[in-house]
Amino acid sequence: MLPFVYRVTKYDPADRDERGNYIGAEDTVSDHGPVEAAYLQAVAAFAEDTGIDHLAIREPAIAGFVHFGLEPTVEGHGLAGLFPPDLAGFHDGAQVPVAIGLELIRAMLRDNGVWCRLEVEDRFAVHVGSDQYLYVGSSGPCESASARTRALGLFPERLDASPYDAAFDEPGIQRPADDDFWARLSWCVAAGEAAILEEGFVGNASRWHRLTRDTIDAVRARLTPRAMLTVWPDLSADVGAVLAALPDDVVELVWENENGHITSTIANETQFTELAVHVAGARAATARSIMLDDRNPLFTAVLPDSDGVLRAR
Repeated sequence: MLPFVYRVTKYDPADRDERGNYIGAEDTVSDHGPVEAAYLQAVAAFAEDTGIDHLAIREPAIAGFVHFGLEPTVEGHGLAGLFPPDLAGFHDGAQVPVAIGLELIRAMLRDNGVWCRLEVEDRFAVHVGSDQYLYVGSSGPCESASARTRALGLFPERLDASPYDAAFDEPGIQRPADDDFWARLSWCVAAGEAAILEEGFVGNASRWHRLTRDTIDAVRARLTPRAMLTVWPDLSADVGAVLAALPDDVVELVWENENGHITSTIANETQFTELAVHVAGARAATARSIMLDDRNPLFTAVLPDSDGVLRAR
C-alpha cells in the first residue's frame, strides 16, 4: 500500500453523521460539468506532484449482465475515442498517458460501463468508487495537490488505505500459461478433448477461438496480454436441443455462426425466444451457468508477461 492516501470528494466532511455517512445535499451522480472537471483537475495535480506522466491500466472491466452504477451505461462503455471498437490496447498492464487516464476516470465517474485501477507501481494509484468517491495514493505527501484540490472546491481527506486497494482483493488461483500449459492444450486438442479457447481480455468480456492442431500457434500469437484463458470441450452441433434444454434461469449461451465466428451472450428466461431467433442458422452451441462453481472448464491459465512473470491480478 502507498503511504499517502486521499479520499477526494465533493462532500463536505462537516455534513457527515457520527458514522461518517454523508447527510448533505450533494447529488451522488456526476454533474457532467464543473464539479466533474474539478475531480479530473485534482487527479492531474496529484499526478504532477508525484512526478508521473503515464499510468498502467489494472484489472480493466466493462459492465456485464448486472450494472451497479447509478447512471445507465453507454454504447462503447465510455471507451469510444480512447480505444478502437475491438478494445485493442485496453488490457491489464497497458500504459496510457495521464490525459487518457483522466478520460477513463471521467467515464467511471459517469458510470459509462468501464472500470479499472490506474497505477504506477510503488508510486501512484487512482481509482473511482461508488457515489463519486475517488481515491488517490502517492509515494509522497502531495501537499501542493491537496491545496489545489481544496481550491477547486473538493475535499481531500487522508486515509490509511483505500477500501478499493488491490491488497484487499481475495487472491484467486492463477496458473501461468507457460510451456506446460500449451503442451497440455495441444495434447487435449489432438485427443479431441478440447476445442474452444475462451480469451478473457477484460472483465465481463471474452473472445472465443476454435482450436485445431494447426491453429493453436496462430491463436496464441494474437492473444491479448495478461488475458485469462479458459479451455472448453467442443460445442454441440444439436443447437435445437441446446435451446430446448435452457433452464428457467440466467445462462451464458455460446454459439458458432455459419461463418465460423464464435460469440456469447448472457440471457434470462424472458429473452430465450428472442435469443433463439438470433442464433438461427448457428452451426453449434452450448449453454453454461454464470455461477463460477458450476462452469467446470477443462482447465484455465493466465498469460504471463514476455519475461515469463505472471503479473496480472
